[in-house]
Formats: sequence, C-alpha cells, structure tokens
Amino acid sequence: MILDEIKRANMVALKNKDQNARAVYSVVMTKAMLETVKKREKNEELTDEDMIRIIQKTIKELTDESESYEKAGNLEQSKNILQQKEIISIYLPKMLEEAEIKNIILSLDDKSIPSVMKHFKQNYLGKVDMALVSKTLKEM
Repeated sequence: MILDEIKRANMVALKNKDQNARAVYSVVMTKAMLETVKKREKNEELTDEDMIRIIQKTIKELTDESESYEKAGNLEQSKNILQQKEIISIYLPKMLEEAEIKNIILSLDDKSIPSVMKHFKQNYLGKVDMALVSKTLKEM
C-alpha cells in the first residue's frame, strides 16, 4: 500500500536527516490519518485510490505555494518546495498522455463532454489529469 511505502521512506529520511523529505512525508501522512478517521466513521478502509487523491491534492498545493514564494522573491524556499513535489510525485501512477487520452475518447460510442468526463472519472481516476481530458476533448 502507498501509505506503508511513504511511512518507510519517512523513516529513511529521518535517519538521513533529510528535512525536506520529512516535511512532505509528514504532510501526506497527516492528511492520510485524517482521511482514515473519516473513513472509519463510515466503516471503510483507506485505499490506494484515496492516497493517490491525497498526494495529487498535496502536489497541487505545493505548486501554488511555490508560485507564491517565487512572486515574493524567495527562490530558495520555492526550490525546496519543488524538491518536495518531486519526492512525493514518485508515489503516483504513470499518468495518461494526451495521445492515449485521445485514443480512449475515439474508442467511446458517446463522445459528449459529460459522457467522456464520467467515463474517465470512473475508469481512470488518479491516472489522468481531468483538465487534460477536457482540453483534449475540446480540441477534437
């Protein structure tokens, strides 16, 4: 499970005194713990899909934070945040590329926007950037 891998990597970062890696692992583990509590209330377990969503959201937040530091002129902090993004992004599955998305769309019977978006959400969640799906669909 992804959470177990992150916990192991966190221990390695702790032993290596890698503060940058520890920071991002701590954020992700905290978010995972909060999600686990929510899931337990519904008698559900935390899944890898949940972890992928958590990591994707964290990466988006790190991107926004990095841009803010760049605007403020703090390039060193921005660089640290970009390193954190690289550290955590290795736990995401390989994302579909535009050509693959286009081929999937072409293979569908109903190519309406709602139908295509629903298909990708149901079958490729966590493996595709929905904004790229939308963009690709509009260009076709």
